[in-house]
Amino acid sequence: MTFRYTLVVGSKQLSSWSLRPYLAMRATGAAFQEVVIALNRTQTHSDILRHSPSGKVPALKIEEGGEVVTVFDSLAICETLAERHKEAGLWPDAPLARARARAYACEMHAGFASLRKTLPMQIASRLPTPELSDEVRQDIARVTAAWEEALLHHDKDGGFLFGRFSIADCMYAPVVSRFVTYDISLPPRLAQYSERIMALASMQDWIEAARKELGA
Repeated sequence: MTFRYTLVVGSKQLSSWSLRPYLAMRATGAAFQEVVIALNRTQTHSDILRHSPSGKVPALKIEEGGEVVTVFDSLAICETLAERHKEAGLWPDAPLARARARAYACEMHAGFASLRKTLPMQIASRLPTPELSDEVRQDIARVTAAWEEALLHHDKDGGFLFGRFSIADCMYAPVVSRFVTYDISLPPRLAQYSERIMALASMQDWIEAARKELGA
């Protein structure tokens, strides 16, 4: 059976939601086409609607057996890739670790609105730390506590949140980039985790594309 993937993403400098499934797709090793839609333009919404019925990015088109199915949510895309590419190990093998990793991923998917608003993704930029409200500090504290807990139990198994690289890391990678962009200090264990995420080949490729968008 043959199939083809097309991953539709937004501007790489800005689209944190697009980065998440991009990292998961790269982790599978599967070939895919990429469509990048410039955000914050007059025609952005109409451009996205050509690919995604939700009018939002990211979207994954799966062409298989003459049928095309579009998956149009970042976490749903990651789950779909994990299901279709079990060999990539995008979730931990152990049931309890897998349950916890899913909880972490869903917490990121649904929460941290204050952090998102105050520290928007500008992945190829280095910017001054803005004034942080109590709500933002609470979000940062929760994120770092979650990372500390996961790494305490799994760091020795591969250096990522649940040992080997997983969807949990995909979901938090844009937050890692935000902490780098806005110079949010981290304790040593979390700084090392941040460095591992930023050093991923897929992350570096994304950042290089973002620099090109900026004309850097």
